Amino acid sequence: MTKIVYDQAAGLRSLVSFQTSDSVRVITIAGGKKGIGKTCVAINLATTLAKNGKRVLLIDENQCQKSISATLGLKARFDLLHVIKKDKTLEQVLVQGPEDISILPAIRGIHALTKLDVHEQAWLIKCFAELTETVDVVLVDTAMGGTTHVLPLSLASEQVLIVLSGSANSLTGAYALMKIMSQEYAKQHFLILVNRVDSRPEAMAIFDGLSKVVNQYLSVSLDYVGYVPNEEKLRYATQLYKPVVDVYPASHAAICFRQLAENIIHLSCSDDFGGGIEDFMQRLIHTSHLSMANFTA
Repeated sequence: MTKIVYDQAAGLRSLVSFQTSDSVRVITIAGGKKGIGKTCVAINLATTLAKNGKRVLLIDENQCQKSISATLGLKARFDLLHVIKKDKTLEQVLVQGPEDISILPAIRGIHALTKLDVHEQAWLIKCFAELTETVDVVLVDTAMGGTTHVLPLSLASEQVLIVLSGSANSLTGAYALMKIMSQEYAKQHFLILVNRVDSRPEAMAIFDGLSKVVNQYLSVSLDYVGYVPNEEKLRYATQLYKPVVDVYPASHAAICFRQLAENIIHLSCSDDFGGGIEDFMQRLIHTSHLSMANFTA
């Protein structure tokens, strides 16, 4: 079953009522192939949410020059592994981004989760529980490649946002990702963002084509949550180490990111795990032990 989230009331006034409890919303951003623009989506979505009063944690699984910190021209001196080894506190590892977004460089730490004993797991969960600032939204920017942990990160999240384009490789990768997560690990709901297209009709055509294949072969539901245009101002913003929603707020891309944030917030969450950031970390530790042997996306 597929569903399209259409434009709703102008602006983001619905965000005021979002997150009325102490629970945290966790969304993993995954891609159908490398270089599809996941990090740009993560940064701009996080910035848009933060502009509307949400306290956002960005967990970054990307390497060095492709990391969120590097994309924003920030220096990340430490990462999650330093917390696991008790060399640094979680607060010391976090990097402050635009609109006071907290960025957690995490690739080495994510890969170390399977090696933690019970006491180390408890220590890490306790560190997240003691964050000074309460977190409303966690966005996870997953890495792609042979050693990716996109699967456990996605399974630990309430929602998975798949970024794709109209290229055959992107669509094939997105389908493969949904197939393994649905057939092997019972993940049955995905959000779809179409990136780098010229218009909404083009994005809808791509989504409709994917939906037909998915409806025929997979037992999953898809929600179309928006598109991002192939716009020059996105590249200019990247060169300035800034989110496009900051430097070009009136651009087509910035408008689309604001609509994306609104659409996601309006969506009901089928996998509502509840709980805070420490509960997410507990789920992540558990799912990191799942076998990656069959993961080929």
